[in-house]
Amino acid sequence: MTDTVKLVSLAVATPEHVITQNQAAEASARLFANRFEDFRHLARVFDSAGIEKRHAARPLAWFDEPHGWQDRMEAYAEVAGGLFVETATSALRRAGLKPSDVDCVVTVSSTGFTTPSLDAQLARRVGFRAEIERVPVFGLGCAAGVSGFAIASRLARSRPGAVVLFVSVELCTLAFRLDELTRPNIIATALFGDGAAACVLRAGGDGLAQVESTGEHLFPDTLDIMGWKIDDGGFGIVLAQSLPPFAEKELGPAVAGILARNGLKAEDIGRFICHPGGMKVLAAMESALSLVPGTLDHERAVLAEYGNMSSPTVLFVLERVIRAGLPERAAMIAMGPGFSASCVTLRRPV
Repeated sequence: MTDTVKLVSLAVATPEHVITQNQAAEASARLFANRFEDFRHLARVFDSAGIEKRHAARPLAWFDEPHGWQDRMEAYAEVAGGLFVETATSALRRAGLKPSDVDCVVTVSSTGFTTPSLDAQLARRVGFRAEIERVPVFGLGCAAGVSGFAIASRLARSRPGAVVLFVSVELCTLAFRLDELTRPNIIATALFGDGAAACVLRAGGDGLAQVESTGEHLFPDTLDIMGWKIDDGGFGIVLAQSLPPFAEKELGPAVAGILARNGLKAEDIGRFICHPGGMKVLAAMESALSLVPGTLDHERAVLAEYGNMSSPTVLFVLERVIRAGLPERAAMIAMGPGFSASCVTLRRPV
């Protein structure tokens, strides 16, 4: 069918700087232990997070000094711009396409911003046509890897043959705050890293996977679970302790509802491809989706190697699942601010 949307190619990238979990733990102890009385109790998260290292937009020494909006957004524009170009160029090359072939670009990011948006600032550098359609999306957080992918796939479906480029880029480490003596800030220091991913989507032709369905669920009265607190110093993370138990209780019914609206059941899914928000969240997702503990192995491997990069992380997992062999049907799932859940089902190409 010519209106079937295919994932044609996928590329991922990370910044050059690497911070090991031991380095992150030592730096956090140096910066917080004498100022935050609960730090020693919270420091155990560095050992239990399941993370070995992460990539960062700036070297470790940069985080020893306070930074305001200007410093953070200058770093964002530089590094996010480079990752955008790298992943977009790589994804197009793998698809056998030129930048001038792109009809529409969807860009998701919630860890920084530029105006004009990244896609406009980089259009000439990448080689986009003047008439390209741009859809920059801010605020979807960790869910944006799936929900942004869904937006891009629906745009591709509406215009058979059009080339839609989807780019997800996040620099979570730039939100690190020396002045935030809070539990969420310490947890974030142990969990988050930086990265980017890009996909080419097109209706018709061949591809790595066939996009079958998309759906979302917005949970009422949950604005305090995850998000940003924005003040003069920059982004401050909102991250509730209730997230893992909430996911364990609520994710299953939400995903079942999304699947049912598309004529599917959980039993139809050969592999769930989940955003690895953290080890506790992964365990909660396995319970919620009635999976054997340890099933989400690629998720844990990505978490260990890169940390939680927010939106692109699930696409790093998708890349590994495709490399290992996509089952007949898979479902990508991510949760994010709202609080929300997003789901995209994929079919193995025939």
